[in-house]
Amino acid sequence: MDGITIVRHPLVQHKLTLLRDRRSSIQLFRSVVRETATLLCYEVTRDLATELVPIETPVAATDAPVIAGKKLVFAPILRAGLAMAEGMLDLVPSARVAHIGLYREPLTLEAVEYYFKTPDDVADRLVIVVDPMLATGHTAIAAIDRLKEAGAAEIRFVCLLCSRTGAEALREAHSDVPIWAAAMDEVLNDHGYIVPGLGDAGDRTYGTR
Repeated sequence: MDGITIVRHPLVQHKLTLLRDRRSSIQLFRSVVRETATLLCYEVTRDLATELVPIETPVAATDAPVIAGKKLVFAPILRAGLAMAEGMLDLVPSARVAHIGLYREPLTLEAVEYYFKTPDDVADRLVIVVDPMLATGHTAIAAIDRLKEAGAAEIRFVCLLCSRTGAEALREAHSDVPIWAAAMDEVLNDHGYIVPGLGDAGDRTYGTR
């Protein structure tokens, strides 16, 4: 599908299997979400611009590359996206963090907002939206709608797992927002869950139902 990258690295695929396995403990699930997000962060930031700056090594002066421009913004969709954001912050600790509070209404499956906070200069920064699951696409679309209303101009979306339905919906609503995922499953059930999926990522991360 145009605009979506499936990260097929063996380590990513191995960790995704651990996440899918219902026998994985809360502790294991939480730590693997964080580890997988770090690996996905490498992929989504692969093309960041760099510039040369003068430094001195213990041996000699040289020009060396650093990331150019303003710091990234990681925008986790609460609550499940928080563990992914933490894994990405392990890799890019200087990044800013936006928070997007949305929940899915059980009957309509529509996204309902309860909190939204971004850096004031979000328009000048690359924003990476993170959420473990892209199922129906409603929550991701609502989050990106709000970010664009706040001025965000360059947005990327990263998830552990997407459905074809959700990916198509997000690409139709926001064709300028590329998607990165560890895998794409074909089916959604009547409750809007990805099949075979990995269950409710928020509940499995935090031990709730």
